Amino acid sequence: MARVIRRPLLLLAAVSVAIVASLVHPTAGVRPFVLVLSVDDFLKDSSAHPSLPSADSTGADADADEWDDFADDTPAADPLLSPSSWVPLLDPTSPRPSGDEQDSPADSLFVAGARAMLSAASEGDDVAFVTAAAQIEAAATAGHPGAQSALAFLSSAGMTRPASRSRAFLLHKFAADAGDLQSKMAIAYSYFRQEMYEEAVKLYAELAEAALTSSLISKEPPVIEPIRLHSGTEENKEALRKSRGEDDEDFQITEYQAQRGNSAAMYKLGLLYYYGLRGLRRDYVKAFHWFSKAVEKGDTRAMELLGEIYARGAGVERNYTEAYKWLTLAAKQQHYSAYNGLGYLYVKGYGVEKKNLTKAREYFKLAADNKEAGGHYNLGVLYLKGIGVKRDIMEACNHLLQAVNAGQPKAIYQVAKLFQKGIGLKKNLHMATMLYKSVAERGPWSSLSRWALESYLKGDVGKALLLYSRMADLGYEVAQSNAAWILDRYGDQSICMGESGFCTDMERHLRAHALWWQASEQGNEHAALLIGDAYYYGRGVARDYERAAEAYMHAQSQSNAQAMFNLGYMHEHGHGLPLDLHLAKRYYDQAVTVDSAAKLPVMLALTSLWLRKNYADSFLVRHYILYVLCVIKFQVSYTIYMLFNLSPSYFNFYASLNLTWNTLFCALYCP
Repeated sequence: MARVIRRPLLLLAAVSVAIVASLVHPTAGVRPFVLVLSVDDFLKDSSAHPSLPSADSTGADADADEWDDFADDTPAADPLLSPSSWVPLLDPTSPRPSGDEQDSPADSLFVAGARAMLSAASEGDDVAFVTAAAQIEAAATAGHPGAQSALAFLSSAGMTRPASRSRAFLLHKFAADAGDLQSKMAIAYSYFRQEMYEEAVKLYAELAEAALTSSLISKEPPVIEPIRLHSGTEENKEALRKSRGEDDEDFQITEYQAQRGNSAAMYKLGLLYYYGLRGLRRDYVKAFHWFSKAVEKGDTRAMELLGEIYARGAGVERNYTEAYKWLTLAAKQQHYSAYNGLGYLYVKGYGVEKKNLTKAREYFKLAADNKEAGGHYNLGVLYLKGIGVKRDIMEACNHLLQAVNAGQPKAIYQVAKLFQKGIGLKKNLHMATMLYKSVAERGPWSSLSRWALESYLKGDVGKALLLYSRMADLGYEVAQSNAAWILDRYGDQSICMGESGFCTDMERHLRAHALWWQASEQGNEHAALLIGDAYYYGRGVARDYERAAEAYMHAQSQSNAQAMFNLGYMHEHGHGLPLDLHLAKRYYDQAVTVDSAAKLPVMLALTSLWLRKNYADSFLVRHYILYVLCVIKFQVSYTIYMLFNLSPSYFNFYASLNLTWNTLFCALYCP
């Protein structure tokens, strides 16, 4: 990466954590977004900024504490346990929220109503769902913030009551004013959709800080592994198979190899338990066990993670001396992330004789020089505050941006703050909001996605839909597309609650359409394509070619080849767009440039286009399209064979019928 002072900087802010990237299926997670910065995005004289953090501040600078990533204070409260948290209802082993509402009549009413609502969604019992919603409404009327938040969700979706975004916003506002963080997520997302970044950035900044704070208290790194249930219009079978936890065949093979003494399998098993990947519950005791076994078998990669476990006190009693020992051993084996851990111990003076900022900087630099994101982040903090080095804002930005490029959550948070306050980088509230949002979505409330996925894998589609819909209300794009996909795929089942009883077809279509549109706004190209298809074919909405073209344009702007092809077709035939053969060809050409798999349909479309242009109204043009349909018919037959794994004899018989029909057709009509 070029130094940010001289050249434009291309920054890929991936919403995944680099250390576990190799274990996550490529299609399972959130699409990375691209942040392009140039020299114009950087302040020329950032050192004179009035809110610049100072290492020697005596308290006059109100912003100084906000930038101190090496503070000794331990946060006192865990934002996980907000009044509206559904986690204790889903996991009986989770602690209950604490506060004034605990054990009050309103609290008991909310808990009973929320639990009954989840049960009714599982069982497909619309009468029980209405009763549960009434209990939640009664608790909300009594002022319970969790009930107000849940009622806002029901009002927004139009469940057991008319859909009302204004009423939902008001209820979320009441709950947020009482400290409910999930309602703050919903309000922040509402502001974000309306491009009200002045309001959105403040809420997302608070939520991002809460997400990072919760990770410190719970000793769990802010890692998310969102799973997309579908890939376009098909179920994402491979990603789902790998999300079955201990029931997954790959996991069982790995576990078997680990039990037989395979050190690499032991290390991989430790990672899966440590980060809670592939549908597994986090289990630090098991992670520590397998890392220790891996080290005994000679796998040095686990040394660094043993050091981290002792430093965090995750699954074992915190012991900085042991942490230093294991990190030192890992560093001697050239595991550069261990250098970052050693630097942190020297900054804090933990497990070493005394603080040593010079050694800390040297270790951070060794880690950064070897592309370790944590090293870049910690160097960025040192240069930003002038801790042990001369303050250099541009150098700080350079390191922090490289850490963002690797998906380091704290770095994303700090760069968002730079954009928000205009320190080093020009003030950009839109960019700050997006970065804060990506960190806030790593908060403990994201655990609902795990319960939603588990429900789906168990066949409890109604409960999965309810949980994904709840997360969709908080602004999670993957949850929006998952909920919409469930509504489309399982529309004939009683899983969708409408205004009065189960959803009518129109209610279900409109709800799915709204969710697809929200997902599309956040960069989901398949969502925009499906919206276009709905308008083009009149699925659940009135047929409207102009709106279809608008949706396809949105998908095309996200480099979707299918949308480009569709736009070309609409220009070729004058459906919702002006009849323009030149523009049609341009879109067809773009489609094959973006996706080589579009070569065959584009070739046929361009041939049709050439015939239309040069032999309009001729016998050849009238019948060429029918011939193209014959070719497509054969291709569809082959696709069905591949998808459903039909027997070769069946397919050969089916293909021979197609071939005979096509031959007769060509004998009559082809030139």
